[in-house]
Amino acid sequence: MSVYLYQSDSYDGWRNLATDRFFLEHLNENNILLYLYINENAVIIGKNQNALRECDLSAMEKDSVQLVRRHTGGGAVYHDRGNLNFSFIMSEEHYDLTRQFGIIQKALARLGLDAALSGRNDLLIGDKKFSGNAFAASKGMKAHHGTILIDADLSRLEKYLNVSSKKLNAKGVTSVRARVCNLRELSDIATVSMVAELLKQEFAREYGEYGIYNFTEEQKAALDELYTMQSSWDWRFGKAPAFDYQVEERFSFGEMQLLFSVKQGLVQDVSVFSDALDTSLSDDVRACLKGMRFTPSHLAESLMGSSKPELLEIAEHLKSISF
Repeated sequence: MSVYLYQSDSYDGWRNLATDRFFLEHLNENNILLYLYINENAVIIGKNQNALRECDLSAMEKDSVQLVRRHTGGGAVYHDRGNLNFSFIMSEEHYDLTRQFGIIQKALARLGLDAALSGRNDLLIGDKKFSGNAFAASKGMKAHHGTILIDADLSRLEKYLNVSSKKLNAKGVTSVRARVCNLRELSDIATVSMVAELLKQEFAREYGEYGIYNFTEEQKAALDELYTMQSSWDWRFGKAPAFDYQVEERFSFGEMQLLFSVKQGLVQDVSVFSDALDTSLSDDVRACLKGMRFTPSHLAESLMGSSKPELLEIAEHLKSISF
C-alpha cells in the first residue's frame, strides 16, 4: 500500500473538481490519497441539481463566479479562498469514515476545537456547522470529500443561491444562517494554511508517511479530458428540457424536482433533479417512470416495486396529487 498527498496549486473550480474525479476513477487500488484544494469564487452544485433553478446566474456572471458541478450528490454551496476542500480516496478495503473523519477531528483538536459528526455528512462544533461532506464510488474505489469553512465570506451564499421556499419552510431562515460558521470565529489562530498543514500531519499519523503524487504524461491527458467535460455547458447546466408537467417536493432525503414530458398520455421522458446525497436516486426514479401512463396511480405503482425507501416515499406523494 502506498500513501500519497496531492495539494492543488490551482484555484480553478473546474480543474480542481476534474482532478477530484480523476483520482476516483484512475487511482491505483493499492493507493491511499489525501487531496487538498481551494476554489476561488465558485458555486458548487450537486451532480443531480438543476443549475437554472438553484443559482442566480445573472449575479454570478456579473461577479465572475464559476458554476461548477461536482460528481457527488448534495446541495449547492459557495467556495472562496477562505474555504479548504479535501478528498480521501482509496479502495473499499481501506475506506473507513471513522478514520477519515477522525483525521479532521484530531487536526482541529490541536486548535482547541471539539468537532463532532452530525448525521452522515456534517461536522459541527457545538451547534455550528463548518463542514459538509459527500461520497462517491467507482469500480471498487471510494471517495469522501468535503469542505472546511475557515474564513469564508458567508454572506455571498445568499447572493448567488436561490434557496427554495420548501427548504426554508423546512429549516427556518434564521436557523440555516445561524448554524453555519467559520472556524475563525471559534479560534483566532485558525487559517487555511494552518488547517491544511494539520490535516497533512494527522493524515501521516493515521496512514503512515506519504509521498507527493505526480501525474504521468498519460494521466495529464486524461485529466485534461475530464477538465473539458467539467467546464462544458452540458455538464454544468445539465439537460433541463421543455416539459409538460412539474412535480416538486421536499422529502426526508432532500428536495426533488420531476419534469415530465408527456405524449398521448404516456411519459416520454422525465428529468429528475435533486440534492439527495444518493447520486443514483435520480436515475432510479427516471427508469421507473419513463414509459408509464401519466396518472398518479400508475406512476406511484411503478415506484412501489422498489426496495428503496426513497422511491416508496415519492410514490406516496404522487398518489396524493392531482394532474
